[in-house]
Amino acid sequence: MRSWPLLLIDYNKSDLMATIRQVAESAGVSTATVSRVFSGGASVTEDVRRRVREAARLLNYQPNRVARNLRIRSTRTVGVVIPDIGNPFYTSVIGGIEEVLQASDYTLLLANYNENSGREQANVRTFQAEGVAGIIFAPSSNEAGIYWELIAAGISLVAISRIPRKWQIDTVSVANREGSRIATAHLIGLGHRRIALISGPAHISTAQERLLGYKQALAAADIQPERELIQFADFRQGGGYHAMMELLDQRDPPTAVFAGSNLMTLGALQAIHERKLRIPGDIAMVGFDDLPWAVSLNPPLTAVAQPAYEVGRSAARLLLDRLRDPNRPPRNVVLETSLIVRSSCGATRD
Repeated sequence: MRSWPLLLIDYNKSDLMATIRQVAESAGVSTATVSRVFSGGASVTEDVRRRVREAARLLNYQPNRVARNLRIRSTRTVGVVIPDIGNPFYTSVIGGIEEVLQASDYTLLLANYNENSGREQANVRTFQAEGVAGIIFAPSSNEAGIYWELIAAGISLVAISRIPRKWQIDTVSVANREGSRIATAHLIGLGHRRIALISGPAHISTAQERLLGYKQALAAADIQPERELIQFADFRQGGGYHAMMELLDQRDPPTAVFAGSNLMTLGALQAIHERKLRIPGDIAMVGFDDLPWAVSLNPPLTAVAQPAYEVGRSAARLLLDRLRDPNRPPRNVVLETSLIVRSSCGATRD
C-alpha cells in the first residue's frame, strides 16, 4: 500500500474575526436582531436578514458555536455533498469518510447533485433541516454562497477537492498544481512540444490549479502555451471525448495530451481509438487520477495518482475534530500526488 505524505497548514485568523456588536453596527440593527438572524428567528424581515448576513460576510464574523454544539452533539449524522457519484474518485473519497465516521459511531448521509447547482442547494438545505452535525462537501463553484449561510448558522463544514475562495474553514485537497506540472514536464522530457490540455471547468479550483501546473511546466521549458491546445470540458467522459475530437480536428494536432480527470481521460481515449490512432505512436497520453483500470488499458495509462481514500479519511477526521472543538483555528490539509509512468506516454520507469 502506498504511503501518502501530507502537508498540514494551520491558519489562525481569530484576530481578524468581528464581534456581534460590530456586525450590528455595520447592519444598522441591534445585537439582539443579529442573534435572531443567526438563530433562525421568524420575527426578522428579509431585508434585515440580508443586511445582517452581508455585514457578517464582509466582517468575517462567525457566531459562537459552543452553545449550539452542546445541542447537536446528540446528532450522530454527517451530510456528504458530492458533484458526481459516477466518478470513481468520489466513490473512494466516500469510502474513506465512511470508515472514519463509523469508527466514531456517526452515520453518513449522501447527496449527489450531479453537477447541478440547484440540486446542490436543495440537498444542502435538506441536510440543514435534518439537523446534521456537520457537512463534508465538494462545491459546484468557488463562490458557492449556500455554504456561507451554513457557516453563519454555526454548522461545521469541511470542503474537499474543490476549495472555496477566501473562506476560513477546514479543507482537504491534493497537490493539483504540482501533479499537473510533473505530468506535463514528463511529456516535455520525452521530446513533445505540442502538448494539449483537456481541462475541467474554468470556475472550479481543481481545474484552475491543474491549468497553472501545465503552464508552469511549459514556461520552464520555454514553450509558449497555445490557446487552441487548451480545451475546457466538464470533468465527464463525454466532455473529454468532444474536447479530444476538437484537438484532433486541428490543422496541426498535438503530439501529446494531458487529460485533467479520470473520466475525461476515458473520453479522450475513446476519441483517439475511433480515429484509429496509435498510443503512443501517433499521440502520447497522460491522465490525472490513477485508477485500477489504468493498468488494464492497451497500452497501460500513465497517470497522476491522488490519494482519494485518504482525502475522505482526512476530511472526516477534521470534521470530528471541529465538532469536538468548534472554536479551534481552521486547518488546510494538502495531500501529495505522484506520477505513475506506464507506456501510454512512450516511456516506462525502471
